[in-house]
Amino acid sequence: MTNIKPSNTIVHEPESKSSDTMDEDTFFNRLEKATEASRQDLLRTPIVEKSLSGDVSVADYHAFLQQAYHHVKHTVPLLMACGSKLSEELEWLREAIANYIEEEIGHQEWILNDIEMLGADRSKAASSQPAFPTDLMVSYAYDTIMRKNPVGFFGMVYVLEKTSSTIATAAANQIQSALSLPKNAMSYMISHGSLDVGHMQDFERIVNRLTSAEDQRAVIDMALAMYVLYANIFKEIPQLASQIEEQSKAA
Repeated sequence: MTNIKPSNTIVHEPESKSSDTMDEDTFFNRLEKATEASRQDLLRTPIVEKSLSGDVSVADYHAFLQQAYHHVKHTVPLLMACGSKLSEELEWLREAIANYIEEEIGHQEWILNDIEMLGADRSKAASSQPAFPTDLMVSYAYDTIMRKNPVGFFGMVYVLEKTSSTIATAAANQIQSALSLPKNAMSYMISHGSLDVGHMQDFERIVNRLTSAEDQRAVIDMALAMYVLYANIFKEIPQLASQIEEQSKAA
C-alpha cells in the first residue's frame, strides 16, 4: 500500500516523551502483541521450518505454489469487495485500497509462471481445485467483508504480508539452493519477500489511523483467525505434495 499518510490526530502524546514511548500504544503495536503467539504457532508448522532449512522437495514447493495461486487470485476481488462495503467516514481507507489494488493486479500469474518453470502445466494448475483449508480461508475472508465488518479484512492482509516479509526471502533462497532451481522459478516468493517489507511499513501507518474500537477489534479477530487458517494450509502441503508426485508418476 502506498502514498497513504497517517492522520495527525490519531495519537496525542506529550512532546517530552521519546518516539519509542509514543509508539508503544499504537494500534499496530497492540495488533502485533495480540497475535504474537498465533504467529509463532504458524512459524512452527513443520513445512515452514523445513523450508527455512531447505529440507523440501520440488513437489512440496509445487504444492505450496498451487495453493498460493488459489488464494492470491482472490486478493484483488477481496480488496474490491472490502472497498465497496466501507462507510463514507472511511473514504481515506478506500483510497488506500485503490492504491493496493494497482500493486496486486496479476500477481497470480507470477505464481503460474513459477509453476511452469518447475516443468508443470500452468493451465492444469489454474484449473485445479483449491484444497479445503485454502478454500476455507478465502471463504472466511469474503464472509467477514460481506457479513461482519469489512475493515476486518485488514487482519488477513496483516497475516499474509507479515508472514511473507518475515520468511519468504529466506525460504526462497534455501529452497532454490536445495533444489537447484533457476531464479525465474522463484519469482513469487522472492518478489513478495522484499515487496511485503515495504507493504508492512505502509500497513502500519494505515491501521494506526483506525480509531474505532470496533474496527480495531475486527482486525485483531480476523488476524487471529487467519493465522489458524493459513497454518492449516501449510499443514496440508505434505499430503498435497504426495498427490502431485503420484499424478506425475501416472502421467
